Amino acid sequence: MFVILVYDFNEKRVAKALKIARKYLHWVQNSVFEGEISQANYKKLKVELQNLMNPNEDSVIFYTFRTQKYWSREEFGLKKGGDEFIL
Repeated sequence: MFVILVYDFNEKRVAKALKIARKYLHWVQNSVFEGEISQANYKKLKVELQNLMNPNEDSVIFYTFRTQKYWSREEFGLKKGGDEFIL
């Protein structure tokens, strides 16, 4: 499946959230990640982020797609993510 992850963590936990997300997905912009992920790794990612977060201060949003076939992506301006992942 293809996933887009967007999160907003308190500054005390944001570095740990970044480290967790980078294990599974490709960094696109500040607090935004995307990539193909297996169902098992998707579950692991969700558990790790839920264990880290304080639900009264932090938020996480996952957009999931069964395939990349029916969506497109446009980019404008400064590219913040790494070049290792190109759609």
